[in-house]
Amino acid sequence: MSNCFHCGADCGKKPIKFDDKNFCCNGCKTVYEILNASELNCYYDLEATPGTIPSEIKGKYNYLDNDEIAEKLLEFNDGETSVVEFYIPSIHCSSCIWVLENLNKLNEGITTSLVNFPKKTVRVTFKNKLTSLKAIAELNTSIGYEPYISLEDADSKNNKVDKTLIYQLSIAAFSFGNIMLLSFPEYFQVDGFWLEKYKYLFRWLMFLMVVPVVFYSAKDYFISAVKGLRHKILNIDVPISLGISVLFIRSTVEILLDIGTGFFDSLAGLVFFLLLGKFFQQRTYNFLSFERDYKSYFPIAVTKIVNGEEKNIPVKDIEKGDRLLIRNEELIPVDGILINGNAALDYSFVTGESIPVSKNSGDKLFAGGKQTSGAIEMEVINTISQSYLTQLWSNDVFNNSEDITIKNLTDTISKYFTIAILLIAFVAGIAWYFINPSMAFNVVTAVLIIACPCALALSAPFAFGNILRIFGYKKFYLKNAETIENISKIDTIIFDKTGTITSNDKTQIHYKGVNLSSEELIAVKTILRSSNHPLSRSLYSYIVEKPFEEKPEEFKEILGKGVQAVINNSKLKLGSASFLNVESNSLNETAIHIQINNKYKGCYIFNNSYREGTKEVFNILAENYNLIILSGDNDGEKPYLEKLLPKKTQFQFNQKPEDKLTFIESRQKKGEHVLMIGDGLNDAGALAQSNVGIAISEDVNVFSPACDAILDAHEFEKLPVFFKLSKKTIRVIKASFVFSFLYNIIGMYFALTGQLTPVVAAILMPLSSISIVVFVTILTNWISKKL
Repeated sequence: MSNCFHCGADCGKKPIKFDDKNFCCNGCKTVYEILNASELNCYYDLEATPGTIPSEIKGKYNYLDNDEIAEKLLEFNDGETSVVEFYIPSIHCSSCIWVLENLNKLNEGITTSLVNFPKKTVRVTFKNKLTSLKAIAELNTSIGYEPYISLEDADSKNNKVDKTLIYQLSIAAFSFGNIMLLSFPEYFQVDGFWLEKYKYLFRWLMFLMVVPVVFYSAKDYFISAVKGLRHKILNIDVPISLGISVLFIRSTVEILLDIGTGFFDSLAGLVFFLLLGKFFQQRTYNFLSFERDYKSYFPIAVTKIVNGEEKNIPVKDIEKGDRLLIRNEELIPVDGILINGNAALDYSFVTGESIPVSKNSGDKLFAGGKQTSGAIEMEVINTISQSYLTQLWSNDVFNNSEDITIKNLTDTISKYFTIAILLIAFVAGIAWYFINPSMAFNVVTAVLIIACPCALALSAPFAFGNILRIFGYKKFYLKNAETIENISKIDTIIFDKTGTITSNDKTQIHYKGVNLSSEELIAVKTILRSSNHPLSRSLYSYIVEKPFEEKPEEFKEILGKGVQAVINNSKLKLGSASFLNVESNSLNETAIHIQINNKYKGCYIFNNSYREGTKEVFNILAENYNLIILSGDNDGEKPYLEKLLPKKTQFQFNQKPEDKLTFIESRQKKGEHVLMIGDGLNDAGALAQSNVGIAISEDVNVFSPACDAILDAHEFEKLPVFFKLSKKTIRVIKASFVFSFLYNIIGMYFALTGQLTPVVAAILMPLSSISIVVFVTILTNWISKKL
């Protein structure tokens, strides 16, 4: 056989023939169809001549070779790897996403490319030695995705705003208002010489005003419907497009044949309210993003050094020139200059490369890097762009969520809904043909008009958007709307102990062992300064001596065990008894053991103070969930916890981070839906493995892309209410589905009986959209009153 037209492979089997071309499998054939349908056949020209740029765009992007200009556009550049985000207005369907997320096949220097479909952006990570910003811009342009590059926008770091929706909505609003005014006389059958004489003029004026509404304002619904049908998908836009088309055709026929005034008012109103819903949905999510980033206390804080004193501040309060302390495993929240310390930065959140990058004093540090070798100090050179950290949190690399049931439910309902409406219209048409043939056309078109499922399309986005906003106000920050649904399915809740149900602020500490000299205490505190573990932070605050100015020569933190370091030629190990290989007399206590120069000194014993409301939270949750304590500590406090917590609570102690992950995996294999609540540090693997992972945040930088939500520690007692609201939100959405179907049933009565007049349609259709939005907004606000 000849080689596959798409991939060039020769698998030795009989080729699949399509469009006079040979394909080795159905997968290659499908990709070809997608590219062909999207008019992206130039992909194959690039495959045949990789790196070849059409002559008409050569030289267009020469200015990107200027390092100063390129630096303004790049989000990240460490000399080896760079990241750029291009705004591409021509992104419009799943085919575009497929092509743009496979740019690495066209340019070997590109490592990853991720599309943000709602914002029409593509985020490209590339190797500086293998390609350049100019080459990537030329590549995108050559395959039909020319990036919009504005250096003015680059200077101000503003996102480009697509105002198409505003223009579409404005035209629909203008036409809707004016058509309604022109339709009033015919609504109420007002007689008059002048009205009768000029009614044809009014009708054709309405026609002229509705044309841009159909062909411009509503074009996205038609495009989406056509794309869906090409891929054999009956999405929600198919019945919407069908309703708009029938409204327009029937109304045009009526005024051409002088049968009536048509339904131009309902048509303009339908498109207006659909676009209004889309506009408010867009504004809701933009506002929500703003709230999550700036307005509320976002649970990412950082340690600021002021006159030698350390002070925890919210990231949003960072200012240019501030001096920050970044501990081991903490994320760098802003761009800055390294002042001192051993910087080994993991930029995998940004570039996907997990190999730490070493930096020297005076080097520039980029936001998003995670320090992996002790504590460092840095000076801030740019103020925070919190949306960037949110973007990291939402990165697909850390998103392994399952299919969205509500979205699938909406699409499934839409599919069967469309089929049902077509069948009803067909049967009604046949029935009326035998009853009264002159009414058949009116009834069939009336069924298709009144059944437009615009209310169905608006219910879920508004419900999810509003509840996310409410949760954000109460310092419970969710990664996305799917997390709400995933929480509603949970049947097992697993809690970490230290830093999760215990409070670091109220821990009681006492020392047991050989007294430490002042110099030894300073050395211990200096090492603890680099660690971000809750026990380390508590002990660091407890020791009153000031740490050394110099940093540890060597520092290593082993998650779940302890830390070891060398400072002033002294070797220190701090952590569990097993980590130090010593026998402990405090087996049933939480403790940090200390070894200096291979000599055991003693241990600091922690008497944990549990968070306010812990008992009440567990008692409420025990009514509906299986509760488990999964801790890396020993079982010293098990007797106390057995008295404090409900009897059915299960306990697992002495669990390493990998043990926690394995434990959760074993529960999931039994069919359980697991929610894990941890401190975001040792529990990163467990949080990622669970169906929903929630990180508890106090006043430290515990940002974790592995989690699905972050909860302010002071809101811990509201956990049962958050879980209950998540379940109720799903019920609200399902109730709104029922509500929208009731509208369709009422409208169907008027349609099937031939009583659908312009005035009835003008009332029913807008009313259904408005009432659904009001319904879900009021209900979600009402159910959240307990917060």
